[in-house]
Amino acid sequence: MSTYTILAAPVESTTEEKNSDFLTFLHPVTSREDAITHVDQYRKKYPDANHVCWAYVIGNTRQPQTQAFSDDGEPSGTAGKPMLHVLTERDVGNSLAVVVRYFGGVKLGAGGLVRAYSGAVSTAVNCAQLLQVTPSIKIQVAVDFAKETKIRHLVNQYEGQILNVAYATEVTLDISLATAQAELFAQQVMNETAGSAGVRFEN
Repeated sequence: MSTYTILAAPVESTTEEKNSDFLTFLHPVTSREDAITHVDQYRKKYPDANHVCWAYVIGNTRQPQTQAFSDDGEPSGTAGKPMLHVLTERDVGNSLAVVVRYFGGVKLGAGGLVRAYSGAVSTAVNCAQLLQVTPSIKIQVAVDFAKETKIRHLVNQYEGQILNVAYATEVTLDISLATAQAELFAQQVMNETAGSAGVRFEN
């Protein structure tokens, strides 16, 4: 899995469509429980709202760990799904979008609702700060003392980070490395040490 982007900080915005007000809130979230807690808070904060629709995506939007949405009484497919579509298309991972709607007396129709909800989330995303995330993995390498310098050089080459070094009968290095580079790094360690190194991936 390569680098992806996530929501860095909460965002609020307001849009209006034919007298209906759409209050939009984006929140960084890392789990379903986290997302639902925020949704419940908005239901309590705006008890008189006509609808509190939401969508969230956890992890990389291209390969999400989990995602879900709710139309909260709007016609099926007109609110939550378009909101989720904006989050995934704009690569806003680890994010929850909540749109609180106050009905203004004019019906928008299915197409109008889709445009209104996706537009509301798009407006909020335009103001959002995104962070780049590179998935990493921990690798433990055990080698002879004579090979320590070579391993350190390889870690630098792969832009990894040495987290800990322990000296006993051999040297054990705990290394953090981009997940995408891990297999190649391990292969090169074995090549450099003529297969004598111990390499272990940690979850």
